[in-house]
Amino acid sequence: MKYRTEFDSIGKIKVPGDKYWGASTQRSNKYFDIGDFLVRPILIRSIAIVKKAAAIVNTKNKDLDKKLSKYIVRASDEIIKGKLDEHFPLKVWQTGSGTQTNMNVNEVISNRAIQLMGGKMGTKKPVHPNDHVNKSQSTNDVFPTAMHIAIALKTRSKLLPSLKLLEKELGKKVKQFNNIVKLGRTHLQDATPLTLGQEFSGYHSQLKKCIERIEKSLGEIYFLAQGGTAVGTGLNTKKGFDKKVVREISKITKLPFKPTKNKFAALASHDPIVNFSGTMNTTAVCLMKIANDIRFLGSGPRAGYGELVLPENEPGSSIMPGKVNPTQCEAVTMVCVKVIGNHNGITMAGSHGHFELNVFKPLIIHNILQSINIMADSSKAFANFCIKGLKADKKRIGSLLENSLMLVTALSPKLGYDNAAKIAKSAHKNGTSLKVEALKTGLITEKDFLKIVNPKKMTRPGK
Repeated sequence: MKYRTEFDSIGKIKVPGDKYWGASTQRSNKYFDIGDFLVRPILIRSIAIVKKAAAIVNTKNKDLDKKLSKYIVRASDEIIKGKLDEHFPLKVWQTGSGTQTNMNVNEVISNRAIQLMGGKMGTKKPVHPNDHVNKSQSTNDVFPTAMHIAIALKTRSKLLPSLKLLEKELGKKVKQFNNIVKLGRTHLQDATPLTLGQEFSGYHSQLKKCIERIEKSLGEIYFLAQGGTAVGTGLNTKKGFDKKVVREISKITKLPFKPTKNKFAALASHDPIVNFSGTMNTTAVCLMKIANDIRFLGSGPRAGYGELVLPENEPGSSIMPGKVNPTQCEAVTMVCVKVIGNHNGITMAGSHGHFELNVFKPLIIHNILQSINIMADSSKAFANFCIKGLKADKKRIGSLLENSLMLVTALSPKLGYDNAAKIAKSAHKNGTSLKVEALKTGLITEKDFLKIVNPKKMTRPGK
């Protein structure tokens, strides 16, 4: 491999000749070779969006040469389009501000711009990574701004569409199962009847509320820290730079970003992201409930609840022929556990802002982007490969309903709680039906029994 010599304030260092990164990135490769998680491409592209916007504004403010700006923008666009992904080798675990990643982007833009202009990479001439690419910026405002941009882009393009797809499929099942009366369960014990559609309406309503919470929490994510520079004061920027640069970011992303009102808070804390993560945590709790219920209702086929028939997507066992497992449910629940764990990490990281800077930024954005990605993917798969193909075993549902002792609840208003309890216990002890035991008491006629103990009527309030 051929190398070139680059330099920074520490001194000279050799860099792979075919890579656009510079001295700072090369040092980071050595000193932060921790784990195998690379900084996510969406975050890199979000930083490049900031660089492009800053170059445009600095040029308009006559603080940056038009020609230099042109090539900085051009190089930034290549990063935004994903053309230079191989030039971002850094791991998540680095300086808590994300300085190494910001410099990685600065150096790639600088060297690529120099190359486009016919210059020699590594010279920092005519495009300097700090003086030009990072002009009017600090890692301390670039990185949190990019964090918000990345979250908003991924949530709008991937997470919300996937969750809304799942919500749609659940809504279809509400209608499809509307007239199927089944046994209810509380405490894992038999309870009064409801329709399968009513049961699924609970799932549908849960998820709909979760989507609303996520959408609402995005409102805070749209506020950006850019313009705060090192500690929130805006040092080395011109008045109004923050408004102008955020306006350019909005143009590039087509999202309604705004300058945050207090940049000291935006650099020193990440409460909006902690809050956003909290809505995802709630969504994970919701999906865990839904997936587990469907898993249990589909258990069997002969020794479980067996009320739902799950799609047969793949063989379930390497040793037991013909076995079908609730694989999509299991995938979703594992994702939910991971999202909940990620939120705990974000919560801890968010609580450790020290004075003017939170230094857990790479962890926070890594966790939240991972949660967004896996929740989106699992929700989409769950919708397409489980919910869409779900069927009700009407025969099994009818059998369980017919043998339910909790239908006796409908008799309580007429016979009283104690008498109704005696009927249920006698039926269970003797292995008989509620009807047989109720008629034995002489407290009710067969006609009245059949009129009152009507499972379908029990799924709604009385007249």
